[in-house]
Amino acid sequence: MFGKLKEYCVEGAKVYFTYEGSREAGARPCVEVVSESIFNVFIDYAGTGHCTRAIEGELGERLNAGTGGDIAKLESVSQEEAGVIIRTKELTGVVSDGFHVDFYDREGNLLSAAYRGKRKSGAGVSEAALALLAEEGHEISGAADEHKIQELRCLDAGDCIYGLGDKTGFLNKRHYEYEMWNTDNPDPQEDNFKALYKSIPFMMVLREKGAYGIFFDNHNRTFFDLGKENNDYYMFGAEEGNLDYYFIGGKSLKDVVSGYTYLTGRAPMQQMWTLGYHQSRWGYDSEEEIRGIARKMREHGLPCDCIHFDIDYMDHFKVFTWNKERYTDGAKVIADFKEMGIKAVTIIDPGVKLEKDYYVYEEGVKEGYFAKTPEGEIYVNQVWPGDAVYPDFGNPQVRKWWGEKQKFLIDMGVSGVWNDMNEPASFRGPLPDDVVFTDEDKKSTHGQVHNIYGHNMAKATYEGWKKQTNKRPFVITRACYSGSQKYTTAWTGDNHSIWAHIRMAIPQLCNLGMSGMNFVGTDVGGFGSDSTPELFARWMQIGCFSPLFRNHCALGCRMQEPWQFGGEVLAISQKYISLRYELLPYLYDLMRETEQTGIPMMRPLVLEYDRDENVKNRNDEFMLGDRMLIAPVVEQGARERMVYLPEGIWYDYWTGEKVEGGSFLVRKAPLDLCPIYVKAGAVIPKYPVRMCVGEDKDDILILEAYPGEGTYVHYQDNGEDFGYREGAYNEYRLVNRDGKVDVEKIHEGYRDYGKIEIKTAGIKDAEMR
Repeated sequence: MFGKLKEYCVEGAKVYFTYEGSREAGARPCVEVVSESIFNVFIDYAGTGHCTRAIEGELGERLNAGTGGDIAKLESVSQEEAGVIIRTKELTGVVSDGFHVDFYDREGNLLSAAYRGKRKSGAGVSEAALALLAEEGHEISGAADEHKIQELRCLDAGDCIYGLGDKTGFLNKRHYEYEMWNTDNPDPQEDNFKALYKSIPFMMVLREKGAYGIFFDNHNRTFFDLGKENNDYYMFGAEEGNLDYYFIGGKSLKDVVSGYTYLTGRAPMQQMWTLGYHQSRWGYDSEEEIRGIARKMREHGLPCDCIHFDIDYMDHFKVFTWNKERYTDGAKVIADFKEMGIKAVTIIDPGVKLEKDYYVYEEGVKEGYFAKTPEGEIYVNQVWPGDAVYPDFGNPQVRKWWGEKQKFLIDMGVSGVWNDMNEPASFRGPLPDDVVFTDEDKKSTHGQVHNIYGHNMAKATYEGWKKQTNKRPFVITRACYSGSQKYTTAWTGDNHSIWAHIRMAIPQLCNLGMSGMNFVGTDVGGFGSDSTPELFARWMQIGCFSPLFRNHCALGCRMQEPWQFGGEVLAISQKYISLRYELLPYLYDLMRETEQTGIPMMRPLVLEYDRDENVKNRNDEFMLGDRMLIAPVVEQGARERMVYLPEGIWYDYWTGEKVEGGSFLVRKAPLDLCPIYVKAGAVIPKYPVRMCVGEDKDDILILEAYPGEGTYVHYQDNGEDFGYREGAYNEYRLVNRDGKVDVEKIHEGYRDYGKIEIKTAGIKDAEMR
């Protein structure tokens, strides 16, 4: 480790340090000012520089080139008794002996201190007891595992921890441990799962005063112990790569989320149809069956914008092929769907079937586009098509090739791509760590690029679709890394039709949103196991307010289209799918806000009210934007539930009842009712119910105004392409004065609505404009 601080030098926005007893002469500790509220702490143990794959664009180029940072934001560097003091307008870093770095806010309040002690487990179990437990087949943590690269930072008693993507368990991650290693595990996930499909090594700490985030930009296998090992500190570390973390200071969690998405990128606008209802199943294995699904959606009066084609549509599971035995004319099926207002999204896996004369395989072999063994042979494992090989997505040429291959789907009329099995998954044991891949401009190993494999696949897909269609690409992924939100939406993977998983859905999606992944959802109803009518009805109510609203389940499980559960559940499904379509313009406004600020559409209450002690561990409610509070029922048999409303005045969405916040209430919740509350002074933009997004999209806008005062901005564009970035959009300032709304167009670049109706909540008569 590093001993006593000897000297420092300033090079632009970077401050380098020299210590007595530095364990590696070539590893110069460095603190860099990236912005007024973001510092980078870096030690180049691997000798590679930053090599960030999450931070791209101009900032990423500067960081990778070693010329990052913002000199203008660095106010001063000085040496005082406490150490070297690095100041910006918003943040102060104090660097002392041992390369310990403490951070303070602009008022001098301590945000985060380095832990100066040694790691120590709180298990209190002797070596003899550990040996006995091992003989009995039990696992328990004994002595703390030291990592080659690790950072320990202090925890105070009241600190709460959020983020890390869609890890299992509850909203507050304090007292748990996790691994960042993208993992395909279809077992019913429980609170003690350390790894799932995604690796997003970003955590936020909410303190009594202020908040901060840590983004550990190391895409090797990394480890986070968030106070499980010892209540006095948390730890993050790795066995390979560099110590490379970004400290993001803020007064609120929103400040931290905005800072993190400034670094890693913000989720762009999606096409509006993607906000509609999606129907899917692994097992729609014929043209006749999938046509029947579309027909029944319309027969039952169920709005629907998309049907997903799982692996059944491919010829022997070969990517970029179509099964002509099951689907005589796939392009005709898709064209007929479009006539009904329904888009097609097709699944694609990375595994390419090893088959002579199969064009994708032959092209990849010829160009050297597949991962190889250390001996130079193409590496082979097994996935759905049998023996398969893996595209080397870290190679820019491979990404370009894969993007060009999307033309097959585009020409068929497909509207989006669903990337699955991209951890990468394999059936014949995991890929060995020494399989040879590429990391941009250099050779690497599977162990080093595993966590960015799905990220690179999504990037290839997104860029291919953008180039060939000039529309906003719709890409869904199972595996990803920090920054993937620039290219892809996501779902939480293979959940199960169990009550534990509907309860977990809310904290999973909320933590994903705070981790940059805005457009996310779960498999509504559950993927594995068999849903019950009650469970499905309650899950549809959560899905209605989730950014991605997709009903999906597995082959061999109970079919769960809405009509499969009887008339009561079908009516509930109609009610909440229709409500979703009413809320489309509000959801679209929130998507625009995310692109501009990084703040997600679906938010835990703590993101909006982070000084309220009652919301720090609230797992079963969430905000949709800053105006609507959703309190789903997630307990079997419950027909009422306790609801907490933060301070302020709220209105019951269903009854119009005025409720004083800062208190708990018991709300009756029969099976067809999900409690919803709207803030006083809110204006909720709505559409009339329609069968699909494109149906009369700009005909009527309904502004539902609630008593009170507030000002909001509503956004409108064509919902398809990137013209809005050149000014092709409208913005309206909506000023609500106790239910009377003034509408002012503040930006004009798109066609007007045919009609705007203003309705005061609870009043039937509408004012026409």
